Amino acid sequence: MTSARRSDAFALCADRRRWVIVAVIFVAMVFNYLDRQIVAILKPVLKSEFALDDAGYAVLLNLFTVCYAVMYPVSGWLVDRFGPRLVLGVGVIGWSLACIGGGLARTIGVFGGFRAMLGLAEPTNYPSQLKVVAIWFPARLRATANSLCVAGGSIGAIIAPPTIAWLAIAHGWRSVFLVSGAIGLLISLVWFLVYRDPPAEVVEEVRASAPQAFSDTRYSWGQLWRTRSLWGILLIRFVSDPVWYFCLFWLPGYLQEDSGLTLLQVGMVGWIPFLAADLGSIASAAWSDRMVRRGVSPLLARKRMLTAVGLLAPLCVLTPYLPNAAATLIVFSLVAVAALSWLFTLSVVIAEAFPVGNAASVLGIAGGFGAAGAVVFNYFVGQLIGSVGAAQIFLVMAFLHPIAIAILWTMVREERTQSRPASQ
Repeated sequence: MTSARRSDAFALCADRRRWVIVAVIFVAMVFNYLDRQIVAILKPVLKSEFALDDAGYAVLLNLFTVCYAVMYPVSGWLVDRFGPRLVLGVGVIGWSLACIGGGLARTIGVFGGFRAMLGLAEPTNYPSQLKVVAIWFPARLRATANSLCVAGGSIGAIIAPPTIAWLAIAHGWRSVFLVSGAIGLLISLVWFLVYRDPPAEVVEEVRASAPQAFSDTRYSWGQLWRTRSLWGILLIRFVSDPVWYFCLFWLPGYLQEDSGLTLLQVGMVGWIPFLAADLGSIASAAWSDRMVRRGVSPLLARKRMLTAVGLLAPLCVLTPYLPNAAATLIVFSLVAVAALSWLFTLSVVIAEAFPVGNAASVLGIAGGFGAAGAVVFNYFVGQLIGSVGAAQIFLVMAFLHPIAIAILWTMVREERTQSRPASQ
């Protein structure tokens, strides 16, 4: 075999490997979100089991979310320091064991402790997948590859209602935690077997597509905090993430307690907004990639797309006045498209606004701020939804993405040209 043929064969193998890696990340994300959704789908069951009211349920959510917020920046640093193979693999093991522990818990204290452990382990996923996308995929494929990775989360949210409802009805609520955790342990084994760092050919392809990201030296930790774009990304995640967290943690319970659906009915139709979110966010990411291929600068393409889909989010203000659960599902399908598109593509914005060596750290810090916003919002929802109703909650939610759009256009830019060696 000639040298050229060997090079072509190796490139083909590397190309296949990167899509296999995406597939494994996708599956990991599926079960990550399924684990996360169990409490939301089983909200009435768990409230009865552990004698919780809505405020107590909000505390349970925040045990997860506070730990998630604290660990997210740490996870980003760990990924930049030790690489995605080790960090994601250990993270999947950790969240799988936490899920199994939740299924075995007999008191609310122990159950809450395992939800906190889940929050500590789960933040390893998004910084790891962003690092993989940044080092394995050129700019022309990056948003699509990123959306396919993180689409696993919304697929997990799609399969969660029917899967969780069926397992809980057929085998008891504890079986849901045990089965999901066991599958997660298998995923971690596959990840360690499949993942490798990209070969030289792939590194050169990615470097050629985004020379600034690789030629610039990365920011030190202190320098990073002095960039305007970091603060813009943090504010965006703080104000926009709560909308997606509401879809995950409160919408299934709202459909049961306010729209009159049973657990079985939520299992049958509760996946619809998440399917819409998945399809819409992948389509919006592909649209922004198409703009890039037609000559629009990558960061500008992402901003245009995010602005367009972000204008769907204020439709949530109609929710308290809708006539039935079907109308609520339609409105939240559109809201979920906006919320998930922002989560998907903000990761790409980070990869394009900062050096590759800082991407996972920035995403980790941003994810922590997003979760912190969700902590505040969870408390707000827990205090109001059972007393004054949901109208005020949806009114607040309607303003969050428009605020995020304004921040995106005024604060986020490419920061690489001002970077200096991290040792300075």
